[in-house]
Amino acid sequence: MRALITGGCGFIGSNLASALFKKGWKVTIVDDMSNGHLELLEGLEFRTLPNAWFLDALRDFEKTNSEFMKRDFITVIQDDFSNSRVLQSVADGDYDVVFHQAAVPRVSYSVENPAETTYTNISKTISLFEAASGSTKRVVWASSSSVYGGAETMPTPETQDKSPKSPYAWQKSAVEDAAKIFCSLYDIDIVCLRYFNVFGPGQYGDSPYSTAISAWCNAIKTSSPLRSDGDGTQSRDLCYVDNVVQANILAAESDIKFDGREYNIACGDRTSNNEILNFLRERFPDIEVVSAPWRSGDVMHTQADIQKVKSELGYDPSVRIWEGLERTLQWWGISE
Repeated sequence: MRALITGGCGFIGSNLASALFKKGWKVTIVDDMSNGHLELLEGLEFRTLPNAWFLDALRDFEKTNSEFMKRDFITVIQDDFSNSRVLQSVADGDYDVVFHQAAVPRVSYSVENPAETTYTNISKTISLFEAASGSTKRVVWASSSSVYGGAETMPTPETQDKSPKSPYAWQKSAVEDAAKIFCSLYDIDIVCLRYFNVFGPGQYGDSPYSTAISAWCNAIKTSSPLRSDGDGTQSRDLCYVDNVVQANILAAESDIKFDGREYNIACGDRTSNNEILNFLRERFPDIEVVSAPWRSGDVMHTQADIQKVKSELGYDPSVRIWEGLERTLQWWGISE
């Protein structure tokens, strides 16, 4: 199977690329490197193209170097996934499955930059859907639990009405709607995976828009204070990255015709910020925690109903919060 992973040098994308490569897939990554890191592919054989226009030269090279092509490696295109040459490669049928992970993902950043994030998260994604129509078996697309807003029903099922509270959440909701339209009008199959608060190895924490766990790990690593937004009672259905990778592969390999169907990807429980901070205080007694204002656009609680994805795809979130946190601390080199 041939896969294109947009944003494949990012946190989730790199973990997915590693898993697919080890399963024997032929993997191509396109990443503009705005949030990507080649070091996340360490331990894997990969080659890089400085931009998408080198795809033509690569294709000519492959035709005349069949022995070299027997080697297994990941191809990394360092360019925007909406580059016309990338889209042409998709339209030419070079990939069986497109895993669309690329996005501007932070809620607070979208509040500050609504026009920029709308262009990337909606317009560019639609151009990818258009290219994939009639040429690709399936698009597995990364949606978000933020489409629910502050859902009152918990655990929250996929049938819950959407109520986005930020530009980012609205952008994800809008693309979900577009996915259904594309599946009804064009020869394309899209499945929407609503990620709930993914964490784990490969997630950096040195940005003001970083998620809580990655920011706290980075603070511990650098002997800096840990920032706690609000009163710490907000809770999240925290999903270790290996579970998300599992869901992507199950969706890609399924015989279901999805037609834009959505699935919650989570663990089905929730943990508060204060619970995690207390765990970290026990492990690292010298840490300092400082209070900060609530983040604009954030919701208080998230918790997913995952019965649909378990029954239809066989999804099993085998790595739960505390085991995942231990693995994450190990990756950061702060487990002891």
